[in-house]
Amino acid sequence: MIKLLHCFYNMDSNSVEVTFSDGSVLTIDCEEVENHYDVTNGQMADLDWLLYNAPMEYASLVLSGEMENYLKGPALHGIEDS
Repeated sequence: MIKLLHCFYNMDSNSVEVTFSDGSVLTIDCEEVENHYDVTNGQMADLDWLLYNAPMEYASLVLSGEMENYLKGPALHGIEDS
């Protein structure tokens, strides 16, 4: 199995750049992810927190297909949608 080695959020392109153990690189377009899941303001706050603080977790959620389950969970930072 190919392992994620490094991830970082590129604010200029609003993307997460992922480097794998085999040397391949993948760019995740965050706007496309947000549009696909039609995120709310509260969910957006959680995703922004992940992008800035834990881009590896963000990439793992996208690549594993678990983003939808993550977004259905409770808000991380107490910002709830009305």
